[in-house]
Amino acid sequence: MTNFDLTGVYPAMTTPFAPDGSIDHETLADDARRLEGAGVAGLVPVGSTGESATLTHDEHVAVVETVVDAVDDVPVIAGSGSNSTREALELSRRSAAVGADGLLLISPYYNKPEQEGIVEHYRTVADEVDVPQIVYNVPSRTGSNIEPATVEALASHDNIAGYKAASGDIGQISEVVERTREEEFSVLSGDDALTLPVISVGGDGVISVTGNVEPERMVALADAALGGEMDRARDLHHELGPLNRLLFAETNPIPVKAAMEIRGHSSGALRPPLTDLTAENRQALEAALDELDATREESLGLEPAEGA
Repeated sequence: MTNFDLTGVYPAMTTPFAPDGSIDHETLADDARRLEGAGVAGLVPVGSTGESATLTHDEHVAVVETVVDAVDDVPVIAGSGSNSTREALELSRRSAAVGADGLLLISPYYNKPEQEGIVEHYRTVADEVDVPQIVYNVPSRTGSNIEPATVEALASHDNIAGYKAASGDIGQISEVVERTREEEFSVLSGDDALTLPVISVGGDGVISVTGNVEPERMVALADAALGGEMDRARDLHHELGPLNRLLFAETNPIPVKAAMEIRGHSSGALRPPLTDLTAENRQALEAALDELDATREESLGLEPAEGA
């Protein structure tokens, strides 16, 4: 098993599309290199932020391969979950075969298995695919919750290395940390706005939507919090607060793709049934990004740009 430290900021990457709706692999590779250069700990393509629900399996694997080929020094953790154990196993095998260093598996959605079924689902994939895997709990999308005792049962598996916490329930997340402290197991926030609270109760970082747009600030926030510089971490947390809220004002990844377009990173195109960000929210997003741009040098301790 390939081991790596699941600590820090892992952007949940968007998938850029060309005008004809096909995947824009050149822009995808450029984006992976941009994020790597910003100091992130790793990259997470083809999760829900990557519109995996609208990709064919071949497109899914091709995105993973492009990201793997684009970067040099950071792990690539491929989204490979499904509500079908057989399909999750297929996507996991294929993602690992093209070089994914790890896997992120959403819990089975819609069919809402019992906790025993969730355990069997994850163990089946972990038994068959020998790379580190992250259990992903996001009840708002799946319709079911992975209970802390279930995470504890999974954490002892050699290939189950972490947990992405997107329940919004800090008490539950804290309990997961408590129950897994004796294992080599990472707890990562799945909500950008809860990055600081999750780290404060013993979490290890974040799988981040905001990290696509403000990777340097997210890295600085996580580094400060993990290093015990809580005043600095709180300052960054509040600087990013308006953006964090706006990126979830409509269904993810609608706002973040608009933000990527505003920043000049991609076209912002979405696949149906997702629709463009409303004019009101886009205006608010532009204002928030302008404010972050205006305070970037001071916030990150950078030298003023030449001619500024």
